[in-house]
Amino acid sequence: MNRLVAGLSITAAFVAGCSATYLLGPALAAENITAQIIHTGEMEGDALGPANQVGYRSKTFMTADGSTVSIQVGNVPKHLHPNTNEIQYILDGTGTIWLGDKEVTVKPGDLVIIPKGTPHGGTKPISGQVKAIAIKTPPQAPDDVKLLD
Repeated sequence: MNRLVAGLSITAAFVAGCSATYLLGPALAAENITAQIIHTGEMEGDALGPANQVGYRSKTFMTADGSTVSIQVGNVPKHLHPNTNEIQYILDGTGTIWLGDKEVTVKPGDLVIIPKGTPHGGTKPISGQVKAIAIKTPPQAPDDVKLLD
């Protein structure tokens, strides 16, 4: 029963975010999309943008229709986004991340659904750095990050 309630809650949060994006889309993000093939397996180091103080890198490839698509690699402090839903598809590396109030293991092929307001981050690598495709809807505003302890 708890899994059903949790699944329905996550789905409802995602649908609500998508609905808001649909209604507010033009006001939230300018369209920036080109036809392209991104060879994610070949992207390393500076190709993923400059590293921050803890080695985290992120590069956005598309902003359109109220969402962004980027690749992220490395550790990011535990945080939440009050106004942005996030979906991560794990490409490489195995590690643990915080998702809500639990530390969970992720591996290539996993899909992580992070409704807005959900604490997440704090990647701890087990095997290689964790690299993920991140889809955010609506696009994350610069001030839409609340760092957590």
